[in-house]
Amino acid sequence: MSNVFNTLKERGFIEQSTHEEEIKELLEKEKVTFYIGFDPTADSLTVGHFLTVMAMSHMQKAGHRPVALVGGGTGMVGDPTDRTDMRRMMNDSEIDHNVNCFKKQLSRFIDFSDDKAIIVNNADWLRNLNYIEFIREIGVHFSVNRMLTADCFKTRMEKGLSFFEFNYMLMQSYDFLELNRRYNCKLQLGGNDQWSNILGGVDLIRRVENKSAYGLTFKLLTTSDGKKMGKTQKGAVWLDPDKTSPYEFYQYWRNIADSDVSKCLGLLTFLPMEEVRELSALRDNKINQAKETLAYELTKIVHGEDEAKKAQTAARSLFSGAGSGGSVPTTEIPKPDLSDGIGIIEALEKTKLSPSRGESRRLIQQGGIKVADKKVETIDYVITSEVFENDEVLIQKGKKTFHRIKLV
Repeated sequence: MSNVFNTLKERGFIEQSTHEEEIKELLEKEKVTFYIGFDPTADSLTVGHFLTVMAMSHMQKAGHRPVALVGGGTGMVGDPTDRTDMRRMMNDSEIDHNVNCFKKQLSRFIDFSDDKAIIVNNADWLRNLNYIEFIREIGVHFSVNRMLTADCFKTRMEKGLSFFEFNYMLMQSYDFLELNRRYNCKLQLGGNDQWSNILGGVDLIRRVENKSAYGLTFKLLTTSDGKKMGKTQKGAVWLDPDKTSPYEFYQYWRNIADSDVSKCLGLLTFLPMEEVRELSALRDNKINQAKETLAYELTKIVHGEDEAKKAQTAARSLFSGAGSGGSVPTTEIPKPDLSDGIGIIEALEKTKLSPSRGESRRLIQQGGIKVADKKVETIDYVITSEVFENDEVLIQKGKKTFHRIKLV
Protein backbone atom coordinates (compact mmCIF):
# COMPACT_ATOMS: atom_id res chain seq x y z
CA MET A 1 0.00 0.00 0.00
CA SER A 2 1.55 3.34 -1.06
CA ASN A 3 1.98 5.93 1.67
CA VAL A 4 -0.52 8.63 0.86
CA PHE A 5 0.96 10.91 3.54
CA ASN A 6 3.92 11.56 1.24
CA THR A 7 1.57 12.19 -1.68
CA LEU A 8 -0.46 14.73 0.30
CA LYS A 9 2.70 16.43 1.54
CA GLU A 10 4.25 16.67 -1.91
CA ARG A 11 1.07 18.14 -3.38
CA GLY A 12 0.92 20.81 -0.67
CA PHE A 13 -2.03 19.66 1.45
CA ILE A 14 -0.60 19.08 4.91
CA GLU A 15 -0.45 21.90 7.44
CA GLN A 16 -0.46 20.25 10.90
CA SER A 17 -0.60 16.74 12.33
CA THR A 18 -0.99 15.42 15.85
CA HIS A 19 1.60 12.62 15.54
CA GLU A 20 3.31 12.78 12.16
CA GLU A 21 5.49 9.68 12.38
CA GLU A 22 2.70 7.55 13.88
CA ILE A 23 0.28 8.68 11.16
CA LYS A 24 2.79 7.90 8.40
CA GLU A 25 3.38 4.43 9.87
CA LEU A 26 -0.35 3.80 10.28
CA LEU A 27 -1.14 4.79 6.69
CA GLU A 28 1.64 2.57 5.40
CA LYS A 29 0.75 -0.56 7.37
CA GLU A 30 -3.06 -0.79 7.28
CA LYS A 31 -6.29 0.25 5.62
CA VAL A 32 -7.32 3.25 7.73
CA THR A 33 -10.87 4.47 8.21
CA PHE A 34 -10.80 8.29 8.39
CA TYR A 35 -13.38 11.02 8.31
CA ILE A 36 -13.98 14.56 7.09
CA GLY A 37 -16.97 16.60 8.23
CA PHE A 38 -19.16 18.87 6.12
CA ASP A 39 -21.69 21.13 7.86
CA PRO A 40 -24.70 21.74 5.57
CA THR A 41 -24.79 25.55 5.76
CA ALA A 42 -25.96 25.75 2.11
CA ASP A 43 -27.45 23.45 -0.54
CA SER A 44 -24.13 23.01 -2.36
CA LEU A 45 -20.48 22.45 -1.61
CA THR A 46 -18.06 25.22 -2.59
CA VAL A 47 -14.52 25.17 -3.97
CA GLY A 48 -13.34 25.61 -0.38
CA HIS A 49 -14.87 22.23 0.48
CA PHE A 50 -13.42 20.77 -2.70
CA LEU A 51 -9.85 20.86 -1.40
CA THR A 52 -10.80 18.43 1.37
CA VAL A 53 -12.78 16.32 -1.13
CA MET A 54 -9.61 16.01 -3.24
CA ALA A 55 -7.66 14.92 -0.16
CA MET A 56 -10.37 12.34 0.56
CA SER A 57 -10.07 11.06 -3.01
CA HIS A 58 -6.27 10.72 -2.75
CA MET A 59 -6.73 8.77 0.49
CA GLN A 60 -9.28 6.45 -1.11
CA LYS A 61 -7.10 5.85 -4.18
CA ALA A 62 -4.33 4.79 -1.78
CA GLY A 63 -6.60 2.11 -0.28
CA HIS A 64 -8.05 3.85 2.78
CA ARG A 65 -11.75 4.14 3.65
CA PRO A 66 -13.39 7.59 3.86
CA VAL A 67 -16.29 8.48 6.10
CA ALA A 68 -18.02 11.59 4.77
CA LEU A 69 -19.80 13.02 7.79
CA VAL A 70 -22.58 15.48 6.96
CA GLY A 71 -23.56 17.63 9.89
CA GLY A 72 -27.29 17.32 10.22
CA GLY A 73 -26.75 17.68 13.98
CA THR A 74 -23.82 20.11 14.25
CA GLY A 75 -25.44 22.23 11.52
CA MET A 76 -28.19 23.08 14.00
CA VAL A 77 -25.59 24.90 16.12
CA GLY A 78 -23.05 26.16 13.57
CA ASP A 79 -19.28 26.27 13.78
CA PRO A 80 -18.08 29.57 15.35
CA THR A 81 -14.65 29.12 13.72
CA ASP A 82 -13.53 32.13 11.66
CA ARG A 83 -16.78 33.96 12.41
CA THR A 84 -17.26 37.40 13.93
CA ASP A 85 -20.95 36.78 14.58
CA MET A 86 -23.29 33.87 15.16
CA ARG A 87 -24.39 31.85 12.13
CA ARG A 88 -28.02 32.02 11.05
CA MET A 89 -29.97 29.22 12.66
CA MET A 90 -31.62 26.86 10.17
CA ASN A 91 -34.68 24.69 10.71
CA ASP A 92 -34.72 20.89 10.43
CA SER A 93 -36.17 20.72 6.92
CA GLU A 94 -33.64 23.22 5.55
CA ILE A 95 -30.73 21.30 7.09
CA ASP A 96 -32.05 17.95 5.88
CA HIS A 97 -32.45 19.30 2.33
CA ASN A 98 -28.85 20.57 2.36
CA VAL A 99 -27.60 17.23 3.73
CA ASN A 100 -29.22 15.40 0.82
CA CYS A 101 -27.64 17.84 -1.65
CA PHE A 102 -24.21 17.22 -0.10
CA LYS A 103 -24.66 13.45 -0.31
CA LYS A 104 -25.49 13.68 -4.01
CA GLN A 105 -22.48 15.90 -4.76
CA LEU A 106 -19.98 13.86 -2.75
CA SER A 107 -21.05 10.73 -4.61
CA ARG A 108 -19.63 12.25 -7.79
CA PHE A 109 -16.11 12.32 -6.37
CA ILE A 110 -15.96 9.41 -3.91
CA ASP A 111 -16.72 5.73 -4.61
CA PHE A 112 -19.30 4.61 -2.04
CA SER A 113 -19.89 1.17 -3.58
CA ASP A 114 -19.08 -2.08 -1.73
CA ASP A 115 -18.29 -0.31 1.56
CA LYS A 116 -15.33 1.53 -0.01
CA ALA A 117 -16.62 4.68 1.67
CA ILE A 118 -19.48 5.64 3.99
CA ILE A 119 -21.76 8.67 4.19
CA VAL A 120 -23.02 9.30 7.73
CA ASN A 121 -25.27 12.00 9.17
CA ASN A 122 -24.40 13.05 12.74
CA ALA A 123 -28.06 13.89 13.29
CA ASP A 124 -28.40 10.13 13.92
CA TRP A 125 -26.74 10.51 17.32
CA LEU A 126 -26.76 14.24 18.12
CA ARG A 127 -30.40 15.26 17.70
CA ASN A 128 -31.72 12.84 20.32
CA LEU A 129 -28.99 13.23 22.91
CA ASN A 130 -29.95 13.47 26.57
CA TYR A 131 -28.16 16.66 27.61
CA ILE A 132 -27.51 15.61 31.22
CA GLU A 133 -26.05 12.28 30.13
CA PHE A 134 -23.97 14.00 27.43
CA ILE A 135 -22.45 16.51 29.85
CA ARG A 136 -21.73 13.77 32.41
CA GLU A 137 -20.06 11.49 29.87
CA ILE A 138 -18.39 14.01 27.53
CA GLY A 139 -18.31 17.45 29.13
CA VAL A 140 -16.33 16.22 32.13
CA HIS A 141 -13.30 15.68 29.86
CA PHE A 142 -13.10 19.30 28.64
CA SER A 143 -11.37 22.15 30.45
CA VAL A 144 -13.11 25.48 29.94
CA ASN A 145 -9.82 27.32 30.46
CA ARG A 146 -8.20 25.27 27.73
CA MET A 147 -11.15 25.67 25.37
CA LEU A 148 -11.00 29.46 25.70
CA THR A 149 -7.45 29.43 24.35
CA ALA A 150 -8.56 27.67 21.15
CA ASP A 151 -8.27 29.71 17.96
CA CYS A 152 -11.87 28.96 17.02
CA PHE A 153 -13.08 30.90 20.09
CA LYS A 154 -10.44 33.64 20.37
CA THR A 155 -11.87 35.75 17.55
CA ARG A 156 -15.27 35.78 19.25
CA MET A 157 -14.26 36.78 22.75
CA GLU A 158 -14.42 40.54 22.19
CA LYS A 159 -17.91 40.57 20.65
CA GLY A 160 -19.18 37.74 22.81
CA LEU A 161 -19.46 34.00 22.41
CA SER A 162 -22.79 32.37 23.22
CA PHE A 163 -22.94 29.21 25.30
CA PHE A 164 -24.97 27.81 22.39
CA GLU A 165 -21.88 27.97 20.12
CA PHE A 166 -19.52 26.98 22.92
CA ASN A 167 -21.02 23.49 22.69
CA TYR A 168 -19.80 23.05 19.12
CA MET A 169 -16.34 21.76 20.04
CA LEU A 170 -17.88 19.12 22.33
CA MET A 171 -20.26 18.03 19.59
CA GLN A 172 -17.57 17.70 16.94
CA SER A 173 -15.31 15.85 19.37
CA TYR A 174 -18.19 13.52 20.17
CA ASP A 175 -18.61 12.88 16.44
CA PHE A 176 -15.07 11.49 16.30
CA LEU A 177 -15.75 9.32 19.34
CA GLU A 178 -18.97 7.95 17.81
CA LEU A 179 -17.26 7.20 14.49
CA ASN A 180 -14.44 5.49 16.33
CA ARG A 181 -16.92 3.31 18.20
CA ARG A 182 -19.08 2.52 15.16
CA TYR A 183 -16.49 2.19 12.36
CA ASN A 184 -13.09 2.05 14.09
CA CYS A 185 -12.35 5.48 12.62
CA LYS A 186 -8.86 6.49 13.76
CA LEU A 187 -8.10 9.66 11.85
CA GLN A 188 -9.88 12.97 11.34
CA LEU A 189 -8.93 15.27 8.47
CA GLY A 190 -10.02 18.86 7.89
CA GLY A 191 -9.05 22.40 7.07
CA ASN A 192 -6.49 24.05 9.30
CA ASP A 193 -9.21 26.19 10.88
CA GLN A 194 -10.53 22.96 12.45
CA TRP A 195 -7.31 22.21 14.35
CA SER A 196 -8.73 22.98 17.81
CA ASN A 197 -11.86 20.92 17.20
CA ILE A 198 -9.82 18.00 15.86
CA LEU A 199 -7.54 18.07 18.89
CA GLY A 200 -10.64 17.89 21.08
CA GLY A 201 -11.79 14.68 19.40
CA VAL A 202 -8.34 13.06 19.46
CA ASP A 203 -8.02 13.77 23.19
CA LEU A 204 -11.57 12.60 23.93
CA ILE A 205 -11.01 9.18 22.32
CA ARG A 206 -7.78 8.71 24.21
CA ARG A 207 -9.47 9.60 27.50
CA VAL A 208 -12.76 7.71 27.07
CA GLU A 209 -11.67 4.67 25.04
CA ASN A 210 -8.00 4.58 25.99
CA LYS A 211 -7.20 4.18 22.28
CA SER A 212 -4.96 6.04 19.87
CA ALA A 213 -6.55 8.56 17.52
CA TYR A 214 -5.01 11.07 15.17
CA GLY A 215 -5.66 14.35 13.41
CA LEU A 216 -4.35 15.95 10.25
CA THR A 217 -5.17 19.38 8.84
CA PHE A 218 -4.82 20.87 5.37
CA LYS A 219 -3.96 24.30 4.14
CA LEU A 220 -6.98 26.48 3.53
CA LEU A 221 -7.65 27.47 -0.06
CA THR A 222 -6.37 31.04 -0.03
CA THR A 223 -4.84 33.42 -2.54
CA SER A 224 -1.17 34.39 -2.33
CA ASP A 225 -2.11 37.47 -0.28
CA GLY A 226 -3.98 35.38 2.30
CA LYS A 227 -7.60 35.97 1.22
CA LYS A 228 -10.02 33.05 0.97
CA MET A 229 -10.19 31.72 -2.57
CA GLY A 230 -13.52 30.96 -4.22
CA LYS A 231 -15.27 34.33 -4.00
CA THR A 232 -16.50 36.45 -6.90
CA GLN A 233 -18.67 39.56 -7.17
CA LYS A 234 -21.64 37.20 -7.39
CA GLY A 235 -20.59 35.36 -4.23
CA ALA A 236 -19.15 31.90 -3.65
CA VAL A 237 -17.91 29.61 -6.41
CA TRP A 238 -20.20 26.59 -6.04
CA LEU A 239 -19.87 23.02 -7.28
CA ASP A 240 -23.57 22.99 -8.23
CA PRO A 241 -23.81 23.91 -11.96
CA ASP A 242 -27.14 25.66 -11.33
CA LYS A 243 -25.43 28.06 -8.90
CA THR A 244 -22.11 28.49 -10.75
CA SER A 245 -22.27 27.43 -14.39
CA PRO A 246 -19.48 25.23 -15.79
CA TYR A 247 -18.38 28.16 -17.95
CA GLU A 248 -18.20 30.55 -14.96
CA PHE A 249 -16.42 27.85 -12.98
CA TYR A 250 -13.88 27.38 -15.77
CA GLN A 251 -13.36 31.13 -16.13
CA TYR A 252 -12.76 31.56 -12.40
CA TRP A 253 -9.74 29.24 -12.55
CA ARG A 254 -8.62 30.55 -15.94
CA ASN A 255 -8.37 34.04 -14.43
CA ILE A 256 -6.64 33.37 -11.10
CA ALA A 257 -3.44 35.23 -10.22
CA ASP A 258 -0.18 33.91 -11.67
CA SER A 259 1.17 33.38 -8.15
CA ASP A 260 -1.67 30.97 -7.27
CA VAL A 261 -1.37 28.64 -10.26
CA SER A 262 1.27 26.26 -8.86
CA LYS A 263 -0.56 25.72 -5.56
CA CYS A 264 -3.92 25.09 -7.25
CA LEU A 265 -2.46 22.63 -9.77
CA GLY A 266 -1.03 20.57 -6.91
CA LEU A 267 -4.08 20.71 -4.67
CA LEU A 268 -7.02 20.64 -7.07
CA THR A 269 -6.00 18.35 -9.95
CA PHE A 270 -4.71 14.80 -10.30
CA LEU A 271 -1.93 15.82 -12.70
CA PRO A 272 1.42 14.14 -11.91
CA MET A 273 3.64 16.42 -9.86
CA GLU A 274 6.28 16.37 -12.58
CA GLU A 275 3.77 17.99 -14.93
CA VAL A 276 2.63 20.38 -12.19
CA ARG A 277 6.22 21.56 -11.74
CA GLU A 278 6.70 22.00 -15.50
CA LEU A 279 3.53 24.08 -15.81
CA SER A 280 4.37 26.08 -12.69
CA ALA A 281 7.74 27.03 -14.16
CA LEU A 282 6.13 28.87 -17.10
CA ARG A 283 6.48 32.63 -17.04
CA ASP A 284 5.00 35.75 -18.64
CA ASN A 285 2.35 34.98 -21.29
CA LYS A 286 3.16 31.27 -21.20
CA ILE A 287 1.64 31.03 -17.71
CA ASN A 288 -1.75 31.24 -19.48
CA GLN A 289 -1.11 27.70 -20.72
CA ALA A 290 -0.87 26.56 -17.10
CA LYS A 291 -4.04 28.46 -16.18
CA GLU A 292 -5.93 26.89 -19.07
CA THR A 293 -4.76 23.43 -18.02
CA LEU A 294 -5.83 24.11 -14.42
CA ALA A 295 -9.25 25.36 -15.49
CA TYR A 296 -9.83 22.43 -17.83
CA GLU A 297 -8.67 19.72 -15.41
CA LEU A 298 -10.64 21.12 -12.49
CA THR A 299 -13.81 21.65 -14.53
CA LYS A 300 -13.48 18.10 -15.86
CA ILE A 301 -13.34 16.68 -12.33
CA VAL A 302 -16.30 18.73 -11.07
CA HIS A 303 -18.57 18.91 -14.13
CA GLY A 304 -17.36 16.17 -16.47
CA GLU A 305 -15.23 16.14 -19.61
CA ASP A 306 -17.98 17.28 -21.99
CA GLU A 307 -18.71 20.42 -19.97
CA ALA A 308 -14.98 21.10 -19.59
CA LYS A 309 -14.51 20.94 -23.38
CA LYS A 310 -17.50 23.21 -23.99
CA ALA A 311 -16.25 25.75 -21.43
CA GLN A 312 -12.75 25.67 -22.91
CA THR A 313 -14.09 26.16 -26.45
CA ALA A 314 -16.27 29.06 -25.35
CA ALA A 315 -13.41 30.71 -23.46
CA ARG A 316 -10.98 30.33 -26.35
CA SER A 317 -13.44 31.79 -28.86
CA LEU A 318 -14.06 34.78 -26.61
CA PHE A 319 -10.35 35.37 -25.98
CA SER A 320 -9.76 35.26 -29.72
CA GLY A 321 -12.60 37.73 -30.30
CA ALA A 322 -14.92 35.29 -32.05
CA GLY A 323 -17.63 35.85 -29.49
CA SER A 324 -19.24 32.42 -29.84
CA GLY A 325 -19.55 29.34 -27.70
CA GLY A 326 -22.61 27.74 -26.18
CA SER A 327 -21.39 27.75 -22.59
CA VAL A 328 -21.17 31.55 -22.23
CA PRO A 329 -23.57 32.74 -19.49
CA THR A 330 -26.74 33.98 -21.13
CA THR A 331 -29.66 36.15 -20.05
CA GLU A 332 -32.84 35.92 -22.10
CA ILE A 333 -34.97 39.03 -22.65
CA PRO A 334 -38.38 39.02 -24.37
CA LYS A 335 -38.25 40.98 -27.65
CA PRO A 336 -41.14 43.29 -26.66
CA ASP A 337 -39.12 44.43 -23.63
CA LEU A 338 -36.45 45.79 -25.98
CA SER A 339 -38.76 47.88 -28.14
CA ASP A 340 -37.31 51.06 -26.61
CA GLY A 341 -33.93 49.53 -25.89
CA ILE A 342 -32.35 48.77 -22.51
CA GLY A 343 -30.01 51.08 -20.63
CA ILE A 344 -26.50 49.78 -20.07
CA ILE A 345 -26.78 50.09 -16.28
CA GLU A 346 -30.02 48.07 -16.26
CA ALA A 347 -28.38 45.51 -18.55
CA LEU A 348 -25.41 45.12 -16.19
CA GLU A 349 -27.83 44.54 -13.31
CA LYS A 350 -29.93 42.01 -15.25
CA THR A 351 -26.85 40.01 -16.26
CA LYS A 352 -25.34 40.34 -12.76
CA LEU A 353 -22.12 41.62 -14.30
CA SER A 354 -22.20 44.38 -11.69
CA PRO A 355 -23.50 44.22 -8.11
CA SER A 356 -24.76 47.83 -7.96
CA ARG A 357 -25.53 50.94 -9.99
CA GLY A 358 -22.56 52.71 -8.43
CA GLU A 359 -20.21 49.94 -9.53
CA SER A 360 -21.78 49.98 -13.00
CA ARG A 361 -21.09 53.72 -13.35
CA ARG A 362 -17.50 53.24 -12.20
CA LEU A 363 -16.91 50.43 -14.71
CA ILE A 364 -18.33 52.47 -17.58
CA GLN A 365 -16.44 55.64 -16.66
CA GLN A 366 -13.19 53.67 -16.48
CA GLY A 367 -13.78 52.12 -19.92
CA GLY A 368 -14.37 48.64 -18.58
CA ILE A 369 -17.55 47.78 -20.49
CA LYS A 370 -17.98 46.82 -24.14
CA VAL A 371 -21.15 45.97 -26.06
CA ALA A 372 -20.74 44.09 -29.37
CA ASP A 373 -16.99 44.65 -29.03
CA LYS A 374 -17.36 48.46 -28.81
CA LYS A 375 -16.44 50.39 -25.68
CA VAL A 376 -19.35 52.02 -23.86
CA GLU A 377 -18.47 55.70 -23.47
CA THR A 378 -21.35 56.98 -21.34
CA ILE A 379 -23.62 55.78 -18.53
CA ASP A 380 -26.62 56.87 -20.67
CA TYR A 381 -25.82 54.35 -23.41
CA VAL A 382 -28.85 52.33 -24.55
CA ILE A 383 -28.59 48.86 -26.10
CA THR A 384 -30.98 48.78 -29.05
CA SER A 385 -32.01 46.04 -31.44
CA GLU A 386 -29.54 47.37 -34.06
CA VAL A 387 -26.53 45.97 -32.19
CA PHE A 388 -28.00 42.46 -32.00
CA GLU A 389 -26.87 39.80 -34.46
CA ASN A 390 -29.11 36.75 -34.79
CA ASP A 391 -30.98 38.06 -31.72
CA GLU A 392 -27.80 37.98 -29.61
CA VAL A 393 -25.33 40.54 -28.31
CA LEU A 394 -22.25 40.07 -26.17
CA ILE A 395 -21.39 42.32 -23.21
CA GLN A 396 -17.78 42.30 -22.04
CA LYS A 397 -16.57 43.44 -18.60
CA GLY A 398 -12.83 44.01 -18.35
CA LYS A 399 -10.65 41.73 -20.39
CA LYS A 400 -12.01 38.32 -19.50
CA THR A 401 -15.65 38.39 -18.36
CA PHE A 402 -18.41 37.94 -20.96
CA HIS A 403 -22.18 37.62 -20.90
CA ARG A 404 -24.66 37.13 -23.73
CA ILE A 405 -28.08 38.75 -23.98
CA LYS A 406 -30.45 36.72 -26.13
CA LEU A 407 -33.80 37.94 -27.41
CA VAL A 408 -36.65 35.41 -27.16
